[in-house]
Amino acid sequence: MSDAAIRVDGLDYVFPPGLTKSRFQPALAPTSKALSGLSFSLERGARCLLIGKNGAGKSTLLGILAGRHMTKTGAVEILGRPAFDDVALVHDVAFIGGRFPFDTDVTVTEILEKSECDPARRDVLVSVLSIDKGWHMHRVSDGQRRRVQLMLGLLKPKRVLLLDEATSDLDVIGRLDLLAFLRADAESIGTTILYATHVFDRLESWATHLLWLDGGTVKFVGTIDQALADVPAGNERLLQRVERWLRA
Repeated sequence: MSDAAIRVDGLDYVFPPGLTKSRFQPALAPTSKALSGLSFSLERGARCLLIGKNGAGKSTLLGILAGRHMTKTGAVEILGRPAFDDVALVHDVAFIGGRFPFDTDVTVTEILEKSECDPARRDVLVSVLSIDKGWHMHRVSDGQRRRVQLMLGLLKPKRVLLLDEATSDLDVIGRLDLLAFLRADAESIGTTILYATHVFDRLESWATHLLWLDGGTVKFVGTIDQALADVPAGNERLLQRVERWLRA
């Protein structure tokens, strides 16, 4: 456990009365348990896919790990520190996903001028994400806005990175280039990545671990090799594994 970047031990989470996951959903009853008895750990430098059907609890778990929801003491630790109570974790943890309602009349150049970062890393991200610094944020497409969100979230290296469908608006080249960038961070500086996604193309060789949530509980957590051990050799083994589990 000393090498664990993320440690969850017996986590239960019930939505507070009136809280909804989305403004489009009705309020959940106080007894609606989003997560139940979750226990797992991820080592530093792991690249873990977080899978599950819609409503399985993936976004809720990522929000808790990001320190957005209060949990019982000792249930959730990031880098050996309590996820909710240690506000200094904001310097070590990044959460990227969800809506990014940045639509004011400001250019990417103007945003970057106010951001303290390593110029070399900034330039790599601008290139990897194919960002035009002249973009006006109130005129860009959803995919372009997502690219800017990713760039801002990654400008400074983080020790833990939580991604909630953060690549869903990217085209295939942008997604593959970003995955290569994230892998380099994990291998060079030990960034631990927990990545919730429904797109599994090229991820079998990228991921080191797999975490499957179903109905707010952990159904599987382990290495990607363990997850695919009984899947016949061939193309799209990861997709076969995920489809079989989710259909079951």
